[in-house]
Amino acid sequence: MIVLGSNSEVAQAFVERILKEKLKFEKIYLFTSNVETTEKFAKHLDVKFLQQTEIVEFDILKSEDYSKLDYINSNLLFCATGYLGQSTEDGLYNSKNTQKIVDINYGKLIPLITYFAKKMEQKRTGTIIALSSVAGERGRQSNFIYGSAKAGFTAYLSGLRNFLFKNNVHVLTIKPGFMETKMTEGLPLNPKLTATPKQAADSIYNAFKKKKNVAYVLPIWAIIMLIIRNIPEFIFKKLKL
Repeated sequence: MIVLGSNSEVAQAFVERILKEKLKFEKIYLFTSNVETTEKFAKHLDVKFLQQTEIVEFDILKSEDYSKLDYINSNLLFCATGYLGQSTEDGLYNSKNTQKIVDINYGKLIPLITYFAKKMEQKRTGTIIALSSVAGERGRQSNFIYGSAKAGFTAYLSGLRNFLFKNNVHVLTIKPGFMETKMTEGLPLNPKLTATPKQAADSIYNAFKKKKNVAYVLPIWAIIMLIIRNIPEFIFKKLKL
């Protein structure tokens, strides 16, 4: 199993969830730019599940040579890589903030996933699970830089799913709403619309087992986004969302 963004609370909760189902892996590759933090999780998996892991130090903003990853093969890839960045109000005219949001959520991430997707295509088997966002369903003034990157990522996953279907490789797009994680710490989130990492892991695992194409972590978000997508533009542009 390959885990991109292995320090994500959701990624770690999903790994634990799938191991609790007695699914064993020859090795779990934990991609990280913070080895010290990841080592704690790797030791936890070893003690609790007797699961062998390998920490792969990888900074998505710096690493473009994938030849060092040639030895890594797996039929399951889980991607929780993401970066919220500053809100539009604080960071719209901060070019470094914008570039980092676009690179981590889209520009630098897509080549990495495509690299492993090619390996699955050649073996004619595999599953890719990737976290996108409801923010990508319509540009809203509060976070449209982040939302635009996630919109592109969602479209990429849709096309990849279509492209790989004939080779028996499945792509599952996960659209979390509000999440109780380090990335959203300090934000005023509605608790009724906010999922914990454990809730997310359970939801993602069920979608994985059912081979869904797209899944929302909390079903209520499917209704919310249906409404938001269908608000006429002449009304929508006046709203503070």
